[in-house]
Amino acid sequence: MAEAAVRTRTARAAKPAGRGFGRLLGRLLALIVIVAVFAPPLGALIYRLVPPPITILMVERLVQGQGMDYQWRALSDISPALQQAAVAAEDARFCTHHGFDFQAMQKAMRQNERTEARGGSKIRGGSTISQQTAKNVFLWPGRSYLRKGLEAWYTVLIETIWGKRRIMEVYLNVAEMGPGIYGAQAAAERYFHEDAADLTPGQAAHLIAILPSPLKWKAVAPGRYVARRSQRIGGAMGAVREDGLASCLRR
Repeated sequence: MAEAAVRTRTARAAKPAGRGFGRLLGRLLALIVIVAVFAPPLGALIYRLVPPPITILMVERLVQGQGMDYQWRALSDISPALQQAAVAAEDARFCTHHGFDFQAMQKAMRQNERTEARGGSKIRGGSTISQQTAKNVFLWPGRSYLRKGLEAWYTVLIETIWGKRRIMEVYLNVAEMGPGIYGAQAAAERYFHEDAADLTPGQAAHLIAILPSPLKWKAVAPGRYVARRSQRIGGAMGAVREDGLASCLRR
């Protein structure tokens, strides 16, 4: 009888403890949901008004010992040639899509399939400037379904809250353009001893040409591939100007 009474008291004591843990877990999950729902819009709203002070990639590179040269410039203080080069090379439908270019995604998939069939590796992505900006500012490097899902959500937010001029402004300021070099101003000074506002079309094409692999490729004295890529970008910049593909960036 005594043993039964002890077991009964133990069971009764365990029930409140179990309920308490359940309530704590429920509150924790609710807090996670609240943060997940409200933090992205709040972050997008804040960065609509103020420059991002640092990004996860910048922190990662600092840990790797690369340093950080990051100098913010308003879009009006960045050469229109660089803006046109970015549209020409990275996102020709930047001014007309709403964050996602499904035609570019399909084209990238077909090209990658052909490349892999010939024994190569995937070389083309279909991300828009909006998607790249969302990733660069709010998320971490790498590939995962979680990151791609968050990237899509942040892309919708910045397209809605920021608008095209702000997206391009942030993109050209935080993009990695060399070891420890971020944005148009730092890159213009480092490579050409110029201000970002004074970049020529040729210099702009060289800077945008290295964006896919800025730690490997060089904007000054580039290799054959980057030189050819710069020429293609330079040619496409003419179409951007003539067809008004960067018209959404004008005041």
